[in-house]
Amino acid sequence: MPARALEPAGVALVDKPAGPSSFAIVAQIRRVTGARTGHAGTLDPFATGLLLLLSGRATKLAPHLVGLDKRYLTTIDLTATTTTGDPEGEVVERHDPPAVLDVERLRGEIELPVPAASAVKIGGERAYKLHRRGVEVEMPLRRSIVHALDVVERDETTVTIDLRVSSGTYIRAIADALGGHCRTLRRTEVGPFSVEDAVPPEAFEPSRLMSEEEVLAAL
Repeated sequence: MPARALEPAGVALVDKPAGPSSFAIVAQIRRVTGARTGHAGTLDPFATGLLLLLSGRATKLAPHLVGLDKRYLTTIDLTATTTTGDPEGEVVERHDPPAVLDVERLRGEIELPVPAASAVKIGGERAYKLHRRGVEVEMPLRRSIVHALDVVERDETTVTIDLRVSSGTYIRAIADALGGHCRTLRRTEVGPFSVEDAVPPEAFEPSRLMSEEEVLAAL
């Protein structure tokens, strides 16, 4: 690999907007740095918030970052479930919102079905590709740990929840378990890193890269 592809090295804290895929953001940062660029976990297109992007030699830090706990803020529409657990799916069922939310059962160690629109492989093929073709499959269960789940606000049709969860937890699955779907989803923290220290993709400059030493010290 050309030496220039290994520099600049470091970790970018990027605040992803709703709309583009995480891979589009990776490509956008790569065009700025000219270096090889990876990520430490993606976000769905509709979601916003913190992406950790690894530039140049710092891509070797991925094993230290991908398993970190995550924190999310989500607003859940309690009046309908969708095929994807988010606003991009088709409505499966409409119903009255529950009078009382049973969130206690979703704290601690939980086991929920992986959403159909996910990157999990089923029979060697990505689940979301099967979903797009209308192929119905039985999705596997995934065990996760919900370290904290706090109701921030509740109105007649929605609830806003602040969660801190283990890596790999699908917030869309939690929304579905509550009888709704994620209307919005924002990742606010990855391990010790906060979206408050991130910049929008268009504002990123190589000078904003955290050095490998800074990243390891934060861990």
